Amino acid sequence: MTSTFHNEIKLGEVNYRLSATTDSDESMVLDLLGSLDSGEVVADGRLRLPVEGGTTIGKLLARVLSAHTRLRSRPSRHANANQPWTESLDTELRTVWLSPSAPGTPNLIRSLADDMQRSPTAIRARLARVGCDPDVPGRELSEAAAVLLGGKSGTSQGKT
Repeated sequence: MTSTFHNEIKLGEVNYRLSATTDSDESMVLDLLGSLDSGEVVADGRLRLPVEGGTTIGKLLARVLSAHTRLRSRPSRHANANQPWTESLDTELRTVWLSPSAPGTPNLIRSLADDMQRSPTAIRARLARVGCDPDVPGRELSEAAAVLLGGKSGTSQGKT
């Protein structure tokens, strides 16, 4: 037996319509359509899911979409936030860290963050990944520290 549930909501200028149709005892089809008052479609999609997982998948989708919305609505102060690190950026970070000219770790981290347009937290995290001790400018990570921090030891990086 086929059954369908429809729900509609208007968010801003977009009218959303969600339909859930069970086409058998085993699966459900979700259809989403988002359109402007002019009729222009701005969102559409279809998911086929097992019926018994509907509630759980609904909660999962709600969490993912909510998190995505929070991330998108939060303006980043750092132009390169969430951008991938390249080999050349890793090399630059490692070179500057291992030959420090600024006094004190916080100042050097802040300076690197400003120069690379990333957060100080991102710089500290990346330092361990490139084999640098994030607490001591000029020092590579030891083997034991690399294991703890999930990075590479300075000796596995080679000298720059």
